[in-house]
Amino acid sequence: MKKLLLSLLFIPLMAMQDNPAYLLYDRNGKAVQYSDLLAAAQKADVVFFGESHNNPICHWLQLRLTKDLHKAVGDRLVLAAEMFEADDQLVLNEYLGGLIKESNFEKEAKIWNNYATDYKPLVNFAKQNKLPFVASNIPRRYASMVAAQGLSSLEKLDAEAKKMLPPLPIPLDRELPGYKNMVAMMGGHGGAMSDNMVAAQASKDATMGYHTARVWEKGKLIIHFNGSYHSDNFEGIIWYLNRYKPGLNILTISVSEQDDIGALSKDALNKANFIVAIPSDMTKTY
Repeated sequence: MKKLLLSLLFIPLMAMQDNPAYLLYDRNGKAVQYSDLLAAAQKADVVFFGESHNNPICHWLQLRLTKDLHKAVGDRLVLAAEMFEADDQLVLNEYLGGLIKESNFEKEAKIWNNYATDYKPLVNFAKQNKLPFVASNIPRRYASMVAAQGLSSLEKLDAEAKKMLPPLPIPLDRELPGYKNMVAMMGGHGGAMSDNMVAAQASKDATMGYHTARVWEKGKLIIHFNGSYHSDNFEGIIWYLNRYKPGLNILTISVSEQDDIGALSKDALNKANFIVAIPSDMTKTY
């Protein structure tokens, strides 16, 4: 009896010391478990993990979810990421296939500054388990063209370059809230400059959506890693994916950095199927 009383007294102390690095919520703000996310992800055709690029909890969860999905679905799993551009696909494939050294891959691919800590574990997991990894983003030089000259500038590219892009012309709905918000963030003024910046964002979303649609086959499960703004509110990449491959079961994950993670911030509600709430003072990777 004495032991039971001591145990009961100890529970509040344990609760006071609890200091989680993250909590998970569904789109309605209901607290859920990681096992709920994993179970839902296994039923999807495509999972979009929208990250904060410099948040270590995001990257740890990405790797954890990838490993657990692989345990569940095996070689049906396909990885894809914004962080690799379509013209890096060849060198990425050569590295995954063991044809070239890691040093050659890292020198020749346009890897991000935080690659070593944040994305290299995903690439090497794919390599070790012989999983495809799709370089889904538009080559940055073409996104820069669009930012300067608009979407129509892509028509000037030769046939070989266009193989890396979605079918042209790329459709663009400027009334989508995400794109309208971009204009608002630039001061709310229209004009060629803001129009082209929206178009450049759309060229990225469209290319990632197209390459996701291109590689998906029945029975496959694609997990795509991208900045959360590319998939938040079920827009961006998802708007294009639904055009290129209608009817897929899509699951989205987003992140909300907030001072108190005990309840989901109101502005994070409905951003995704699952939202990862992370303390705003979490250490950053850069």
